[in-house]
Amino acid sequence: MNTDKLSVRLETVAKYVPKDSRLADIGSDHAYLPSYLAKNGQISFGIAGEVAQGPFQSAEKNVMAEGLTELISVRMGDGLEVIQPGDADCISIAGMGGSLIASILENGKEKLAAVKRLVLQPNINAIAIRDWLIDNHWELIAEEIIEEDNKIYEILVAEKGEPLKPYRDVHLETGRLVGPFLLQRKENAFKKKWSLEKKNWLRIYKQLEGAPQSPENEVKKQEILGKIALVEGVLDNEKSEWS
Repeated sequence: MNTDKLSVRLETVAKYVPKDSRLADIGSDHAYLPSYLAKNGQISFGIAGEVAQGPFQSAEKNVMAEGLTELISVRMGDGLEVIQPGDADCISIAGMGGSLIASILENGKEKLAAVKRLVLQPNINAIAIRDWLIDNHWELIAEEIIEEDNKIYEILVAEKGEPLKPYRDVHLETGRLVGPFLLQRKENAFKKKWSLEKKNWLRIYKQLEGAPQSPENEVKKQEILGKIALVEGVLDNEKSEWS
């Protein structure tokens, strides 16, 4: 992967960045995404944000090597600290856990007034992002699920709007967990992801069954059973493996 050829994961993120956007890519990882978009005339300005010195220096080096210093500003800071209100109208955050992405958005909420679109790619726990979007009046407008190098990734795209609109035709709890758009399509990567998740929950449940019983364990077991039931409904399994 480089500034000329992105991974499938980042290519999918890139296609949801509107043309001529002012993009802030948080956790930019070598500045590949903003550099690629700038070189292809897709953004008018880019910010590559990094929190650690090593990745920051790598991003800076790549931007200079590509002759993009007039188009891309490499900045060091934690999350949305790297932007000021009005700096960007599109924000991308990719390659982190969903809880961390939601925390970054929450901690930088005051920077989002001029932002029109969020393009988010959590590695795990996408439900944390969907919940944040609902709580903060962002409408999920698109989702994709892809598999690359035996890993499955979800891409979530949101704009300001009606936060519950995408959930009107699906069960809210199920939609929050697996994604309302992904639920409607049920692609192969989707089925694979949730089959694997179900197996993992079953493993954890059996471990809890063998552990000393406590109120905390019982709560965890009931939470796991609830998630298994939701996913079994999604995968159209008629019989539970734990019953």
